[in-house]
Amino acid sequence: MTAVRVLVLGASGRIGKMLRRIWTQAPLHAAGTNIEFTFQTRRVCENHPGDLLWDALQHPPKALTDAAPFDCMVVLSGIVPKPGADLTLNTALGSACVTAAAGMGIPHVLLASTSAVYGIHSNSPFSEDDPLDPVNDYGRSKREMEAACQTQAAAAGVALCCLRIGNVAGADALLGNGAALAPGARLQLETFKDRGTPVRSYIGPQSLAHVILSLIQKRDRLPVVLNIAAPRPVSMRALAEAADIAYDLCPANDDAHQYVTLTCDTLAALHRFEPAEAEPCEMVRQWRALTDI
Repeated sequence: MTAVRVLVLGASGRIGKMLRRIWTQAPLHAAGTNIEFTFQTRRVCENHPGDLLWDALQHPPKALTDAAPFDCMVVLSGIVPKPGADLTLNTALGSACVTAAAGMGIPHVLLASTSAVYGIHSNSPFSEDDPLDPVNDYGRSKREMEAACQTQAAAAGVALCCLRIGNVAGADALLGNGAALAPGARLQLETFKDRGTPVRSYIGPQSLAHVILSLIQKRDRLPVVLNIAAPRPVSMRALAEAADIAYDLCPANDDAHQYVTLTCDTLAALHRFEPAEAEPCEMVRQWRALTDI
């Protein structure tokens, strides 16, 4: 059975931990392919002594450059919004990873981006061809990262696919804030004129892990950018109720947007979802299966 060697950067981040846990729970054999992961982290971890220690902004260590060739690099590393975060480093990190891939002869790179690059200027689902009009610094930093890395990858002969990932259950604000509620506290959900709550594109962590496996297997067929989410968006009310999160409804602000969703037709040609994976209860189940990380 052919072994596909994959280098994963950012294994210690929130989403990286989720995906690592799923990928290492059982042997990864699919469609006659054996996938072997090497995980990169910046700090020593007692639970994972075999990790590759490397700050991606520095030159790759000799242990990496001397290793057997990799078939694909998956970049989950990135700077997320928080006080004091230097979001401009997203471009530096992405560029450093493309440079490293080119230097090590890794032909394919999957680079984690975000649906925030689209902004909120339309109530119609965003497709990969839509113009990018991010409304916050995080979205702008990822837009700049994508543009820089696409130019760089094309010049270096690296096949790059930027993954515009929607909300990941468990790494999102609603479930995160709901899990952190004090006893007796309630979440506030906005409602609109039709009495509906916000609707967003989501994906469960196990579903995301399986999607990336499919993309690794079909790496020769990937577009330059790809929306990543379950086939149907979910309402915040349905997600809160699936997670048993107590909530109160409040009128939405005038500038609030009820629908911020993705069209995932291109993804559907590359990966087959099970019908249940688009259901809020299944997304919550996947998240709770990993809450002890």
